[in-house]
Amino acid sequence: MASKRPSAGTPLAFDAQAFLDSAGVPRRVVRLPPGGTVFAQGAQANSVFYLQSGAVKLTVLSSTGKEAVVAILGPGDFFGEGCLASQPRRMSAATAVLPTRVLRIPKPEMVRLLHEHWEFSERFIAHMLTRNIRIEEDLVDQLFNSSEKRLARSLLLLARYGKDDMSHRTLPKLSQETLAEMVGTTRSRINFFMNKFRRLGFIEYNGGIKIHSSLLSVVLND
Repeated sequence: MASKRPSAGTPLAFDAQAFLDSAGVPRRVVRLPPGGTVFAQGAQANSVFYLQSGAVKLTVLSSTGKEAVVAILGPGDFFGEGCLASQPRRMSAATAVLPTRVLRIPKPEMVRLLHEHWEFSERFIAHMLTRNIRIEEDLVDQLFNSSEKRLARSLLLLARYGKDDMSHRTLPKLSQETLAEMVGTTRSRINFFMNKFRRLGFIEYNGGIKIHSSLLSVVLND
């Protein structure tokens, strides 16, 4: 039975994770280590994924072997939604950046949920709009910003800056090679900037990487 919309003025508060837990959807939780593959480019597109914890990067590999990072996703994000638009094969690859847990929802069940539950449908649409904005910001970042700013922005995105009240947040151990791939530069440049950020007190190393909100000054500085 489809859920009813609230009357005008009713506040919209919807917990996607709680809904998925209670909706009785045939699904599978997948746990991945850093570098683990959620799906490969060219694989059959038959499911949508919900990122419960960790981080996932979406990459595209060209025919010449050049790889580009097109998005970095965090907890609460959906991905793999191309199957809903009759995309037969994955146009990108999805790889865990941190220890990650994703929920796999088969396409038929995802379609049913979107048709029968307005709360879930609105949450999903809001996610898609937000991610489109982020992709546009990522493109501007790649075209116009220095590798130092791109690194700072990537670290803040991984730390989910702006999602909650944050003075600092610690990321699990993340290799400089992975950061170099995300930013589109060399490992030596990443090493240089990470040491600079640490010297300025924007980050700390203590097993993981502690990200301070002061790192935002690098992104905002002209």
